[in-house]
Amino acid sequence: MARIFRHDIDLIGCGRTDTGVHAKDFYAHFDTETLPLDAVDLMYKLNSMLHPNIALKRLLRVTDDAHARFDATERSYAYLITTQKDPFITQFAYRFDVNLDLNAMNEACKLLIGKKDFGCFCKSRAQNMTDICDVRQATWSQDGNVIRFNISADRFLRNMVRAIVGTMLDIGQGRTTLDEFSQILASGDRSEAGRSVPAHGLYLVRVQYPAHIFHPSL
Repeated sequence: MARIFRHDIDLIGCGRTDTGVHAKDFYAHFDTETLPLDAVDLMYKLNSMLHPNIALKRLLRVTDDAHARFDATERSYAYLITTQKDPFITQFAYRFDVNLDLNAMNEACKLLIGKKDFGCFCKSRAQNMTDICDVRQATWSQDGNVIRFNISADRFLRNMVRAIVGTMLDIGQGRTTLDEFSQILASGDRSEAGRSVPAHGLYLVRVQYPAHIFHPSL
């Protein structure tokens, strides 16, 4: 980017993910006094320089004090599970060919909703100022051979979604009851929850911001 803008660019992303996690929606901000090209040409130029696995979708002008990470009001993740071997999605969904009780897993989702301590799903020794998150939506669904978990919250702890999914797979197999899941939530202890599922099934699918930080045009 510095070659295009002719000055150093500090790019600040909306967050970070573990190696192997995918992002369908991701924002980053940077400061510059002028744009060296119009928006269309600048996007083309930047995309030609980016890794083939990364695509720039839009350029947006924001207020001077806007921050890609701290101004986000909600983030949404999806986790994909495939119930059979499929070479086309091997790197993009977790293969788990065990029958699951999605009704029980959706009942467990109801226990996640609200503002509460999710420390039991946080990676050990993570240095968070708080483990409180406001989970606003969580559901399981199935379409053919693909099972999908959707969850939205104001913030997420490190490894939180993968730990939730791993614990709910135990519920789906009848290994953990809803009462036990409630006790896990209340414990705040990572060792009480289930294992973390592999990273390659996880997607950051949406990041939301207040409308007032965006200018109407670039």
